[in-house]
Amino acid sequence: MEYLDFELPIKELEEQLNKCKLIGEESDVDVTETCEQIESKLENTRKDIFKNLTAWQRVQLSRHPSRPYTLDFINALTKGAFMELHGDRTVKDDKAMIGGLGKIGDQSYMFIGQQKGYNTKTRQYRNFGMANPEGYRKALRLMKMAEKFGIPVVTLIDTPGAYPGLEAEERGQGEAIARNIFEMTKLKTPIITIIIGEGASGGAIGIGVGDKVFMLENTWYTVISPESCSSILWRSWEFKEDAAEALKLTPVDMKKMKLIDGIIKEPLGGAHTDREKTYKSVEFAIKKAYAELSKLSTKKLVEQRMDKYAEMGVYNS
Repeated sequence: MEYLDFELPIKELEEQLNKCKLIGEESDVDVTETCEQIESKLENTRKDIFKNLTAWQRVQLSRHPSRPYTLDFINALTKGAFMELHGDRTVKDDKAMIGGLGKIGDQSYMFIGQQKGYNTKTRQYRNFGMANPEGYRKALRLMKMAEKFGIPVVTLIDTPGAYPGLEAEERGQGEAIARNIFEMTKLKTPIITIIIGEGASGGAIGIGVGDKVFMLENTWYTVISPESCSSILWRSWEFKEDAAEALKLTPVDMKKMKLIDGIIKEPLGGAHTDREKTYKSVEFAIKKAYAELSKLSTKKLVEQRMDKYAEMGVYNS
């Protein structure tokens, strides 16, 4: 298991606990009381650390290499019965953006999201979760298909941003994201959006216009990454922790500003420490949101969504 820098006290205690148990197994010495003391200290340390996480520490957790990615969530939610659909019918199939049909219980959903890789090879294959214009056009094609057949859309956001390469700009990156935002505001089917990892910039909002928007507890959602913000304002990446605090990018900040509808709790230590529990929490949130949205008429659904986003950013001094 990999540990982040602020998790080192937990690592040390876990190593002590393992040594204590090993001594008990390999000798006749009774170490039960000692092991129990270490376990108690470990539990308290874990609670203290994760009870007071900073904005930057949540950013670190959202990038944890063991954290479940979009396909992990989809396969768990659909029990592996997921039919992926490919291509934007214009350029090619963007491997950073995935989408397709699957069922949660008896209800069909169109799942769309950015997929990162698990190792160097798959990260290159998935372009590190950074979609090109064809990825956003594929996403829109699938949303329109879902609208045609009355299927609700679930978008799972986990991206460091849309791909900033020259070729992406030549093929209309900005227009593709803007088109998605415009079309999603008036899509005649429920849209449920969940930030499961990183939610950076237009790359996130390009599939992030939802009737219900949720964030997992240790994720972030903002216009720019803390590192990039630090490099612009301070001409150095050394102030990324200050930038993370200033950006108000945590789920609590976003909920307070009424930019999201809810926060999905994670197991103590992060989503990667108990994947099954995390999947069940996400499934519950999707089912509950759809139960509410399915009661609305198409006209009311679209009106409510447009009003929701029109009210964002209103500020009284």
